[in-house]
Formats: sequence, structure tokens, C-alpha cells
Amino acid sequence: MRTDKSRKRFVFLCVAPATILFFLFMILPTLNVFRMSLYERGAYSPNETFVGLKNFQHLLRDAQFIRSMQNMILLVVTVTLITFAFALVFAAILTREKIKGQNFFRIIFYIPNILSVVVISGIFSAIYKPENGMLNSIIGLFRTMSDPILWKGEKLVIPSIIIAMVWQAIGYYMVMYMASMSAVPISLYESANLDGAGRLTQFFQITIPLIWTNIRTTLTFFIISTINMAFLFVKAMTSGGPNGASDVALSYMYSQKDAGLYGYSMAIGVVIFLFSFALSACVNKVTNRDTLEF
Repeated sequence: MRTDKSRKRFVFLCVAPATILFFLFMILPTLNVFRMSLYERGAYSPNETFVGLKNFQHLLRDAQFIRSMQNMILLVVTVTLITFAFALVFAAILTREKIKGQNFFRIIFYIPNILSVVVISGIFSAIYKPENGMLNSIIGLFRTMSDPILWKGEKLVIPSIIIAMVWQAIGYYMVMYMASMSAVPISLYESANLDGAGRLTQFFQITIPLIWTNIRTTLTFFIISTINMAFLFVKAMTSGGPNGASDVALSYMYSQKDAGLYGYSMAIGVVIFLFSFALSACVNKVTNRDTLEF
């Protein structure tokens, strides 16, 4: 009995500090966001006026907010699909094919992940520069351009951000999938070869099902983190411009806060929170499969 009580006391003492900090710095601020979304208040004013759902009603009529949500959804979907497709393919190639210098390629692909968003944004901003950026300089070698291509103009700014985000994320998930694929028994692939299954069939029938738990976990994590990463890239590369063409929901929320619409910005935060939660639930539901063992 004394041993059980001592063990429970020890566990409680270990868990209590983290629980208290989580409650103070995560739960309470989140609840306060929900509360403040029902009020009208300036960013630096202590005066609050209860307005109920007025802020949310205004969101439905706010064309720029709707545009920012569309941009965020486009970035989340596109970046996720491209990143995971390339990460899985590169991981499979480096794991199964006999390529010299596999560790070298792991390091090269992983380097973008250890760079800060500000550094990556600076690199791609230099690449996209209209006057003497690398992209326009390369294109200029093959054809004469009367006007430089505006890679961060209204039409191309979202694809330009997508490229930067994909480049930053591929290496990290490629290394994770390489670790999972390395654990798959080679005997399974040898048996598949004897049965006449090609590399593509083996990839979809053996590799993907056996590492599906890892894919599912990383997919959920990546989708949620992309919402925040999209904001960081937009803030560092374009600040939401030009003319709000690259605004995402989080950057628009900050701009409304800076404009003094504190309650309105909190309403945007609530929408983003609920969207993230619903998206995570949908992804978990859609990707739920029986775990395969080997």
C-alpha cells in the first residue's frame, strides 16, 4: 500500500507542473479567445462591449476574410499533397534502390528543414526577384522577355509560396518515411518479385500499407502545422500582398488586430481553431484503417 501511494504521489508530482503550465498558457488563453470573440474591443482599450455573434455575422460578409480562408485551404491541400507525394517517392527510391551516398542525400534533403522560415523566405524572394532573380534570369536565356515575370504578383504569388513551403518540408518527412520503410522485411519484396509484381505494385501494395500508421500520424500533424507555416511564409515573403492576394486567415487576423478590431480578430481566431479541429477529425476518420503487422 505504501509503495502504491508513493508511486502515485511521484507520478502526480511529475505530471502536475506540466498540467498546470498547459492549463495556464493553453487552456485559459483559448477560452479567453472564445470569450473575446463575443465582445467589441480595441486592441489597447480596456473597454468591452458585448455584441454576441455580431463579429461572426460580419465574417460571413467580409470578402477579404473569405478570400484569406480560401488561400489557407488551397495552401493546406496543395502543399500537403505535393509534399507527401514527393516525400514518399524520394524515400522509396533512396531506401530500395542501390544509390551511392544515401546518407549524403538524406542530409541535403533535410537541410531546408533546419533553416528558419525567414531565411527560406529570403532565399526564395531573391529567386523570385523580377529584375535579376534566378528564375527570370534562366528564362531570359531561352527567350526574350519584354516584361519580367512577377512571381510574387497577384496571379503567381500563391504558387510561389507553395513551392517555398514544399521545398522546406519534403526532407523532414522523407527521412521519417525512410526510417519506416527500412523496417519493412526484404523478404516481402522478394516474394512479390517471384510473383511477378513490379516496383510500382510493390510500392502501393506492400510499402504504403505497412507504413500507413506513420503516414496517418504525420499527415495529421503536417496539416495542422501547415496552417501556422502558411502564415509565417506569407508574413516573411509578402506580408499578405499584393492587394491581399496572399493573405491567409492568420495573417488577416493579425492585420485586424493591428487595425484595432481586437474582438473581430478573436472571432477569426475561433473560426481557425474550429476549422483546424474539424479538419483533424476528418483526416483521422478518412485515413482510419486496420493496422497491418509484419
